[in-house]
Amino acid sequence: MNAVSLMKRTDTKYTIPIEALAPILKDLQNEYQVLEIKNRRVMHYSSVYFDTPAFKFYFDHHNGRIRRTKIRQRKYVDSELTFLEIKQKNGKGETKKSRVKIPDFELDLSEKSKEFILKTTAKSVDLQPVLWNNFKRITLVSLQNNERVTIDLELSYSMNAIEKKYQNLVIIEVKQQRFNRKSLIVQTLKKYKYNPFSISKYCVGIVHLYQDLKYNLFKSKVLKINKISL
Repeated sequence: MNAVSLMKRTDTKYTIPIEALAPILKDLQNEYQVLEIKNRRVMHYSSVYFDTPAFKFYFDHHNGRIRRTKIRQRKYVDSELTFLEIKQKNGKGETKKSRVKIPDFELDLSEKSKEFILKTTAKSVDLQPVLWNNFKRITLVSLQNNERVTIDLELSYSMNAIEKKYQNLVIIEVKQQRFNRKSLIVQTLKKYKYNPFSISKYCVGIVHLYQDLKYNLFKSKVLKINKISL
């Protein structure tokens, strides 16, 4: 895992129904290892996302800005670790992730966290928690390439007593230095007729929990994942 941390990388996402996962994993078993912590291979992740009162980060994505930012706190429950994480997308399709360890979730950002955000983004913004996100994850590491694969299950969102769950949906994310079409996971998904599907877990959650916000750009994507999740 340390050898393929890929803090600067290209992310390629796929969405599949959960019943399609087992044959895909079977095809990968000889060329990937699976992350195991305390005898567990399915890990629990909990996150809280931050945005401005005007939802700047959401609308930057919705309006197609190629340079955009996501800020969240993520608890790696099984590892008992919590990080403040900043994901920045540049104009080349690359994602840079910066993070700093924090004691636990901070719904009121500490001065140290505010300083980290300012230093990383070079911008001073008014932030508030807007979305809770929980899911379970399987993480694979390629034995052949500098590549990680995350497989997210049981995706759920909540905020202000509103909740949305995706029980049947699986989001697969291939993390590479640059997109490699010859990768076994890419070839396997292609064999089963699954093509890359750009999706933001954050934006999908915002669409469901804040129905008064504009979401034209995401409408077809939300309809697709809702259909898979039935």
